[in-house]
Amino acid sequence: MADAFFGYPFRRFFLSPPIFREWSGSTALMDWLESPNAHIFKINVPGYSKDNIKVQVEDGNVLHIKGEGGKEEQLNAKDTVWHVAERGTGKGEFSREIELPENVKVDQIKAQVENGVLTITVPKDTTQKSSKVRNINVTSKL
Repeated sequence: MADAFFGYPFRRFFLSPPIFREWSGSTALMDWLESPNAHIFKINVPGYSKDNIKVQVEDGNVLHIKGEGGKEEQLNAKDTVWHVAERGTGKGEFSREIELPENVKVDQIKAQVENGVLTITVPKDTTQKSSKVRNINVTSKL
């Protein structure tokens, strides 16, 4: 969505991080809440068990959420006629990548699935970090 408007390399300048790096267009819809102590992600994953969901941190601060094979198996009997297939058929898969902000504790991320909702809690790091601004001495050859 943002890629079409701003172009991938320039998103970070126009959209404040964190940035969605990938969205498969699946029905695994997500809410992202921020409390004073944590970022909380709630993702719809009906039909998926904890064994079908993988949550990883890649490249230091990219949260990768992936689900495989959670949907019902498709009925392939010769005498079966599908009249409506709105819920999807066969194996369902989804994949989401979210670039996390710099002030999080990636080693303390927790994930839990309950009643078809995956909740991922990413605690914030409240310790003050040194400024990334560094003054450079300017010299002259005059």
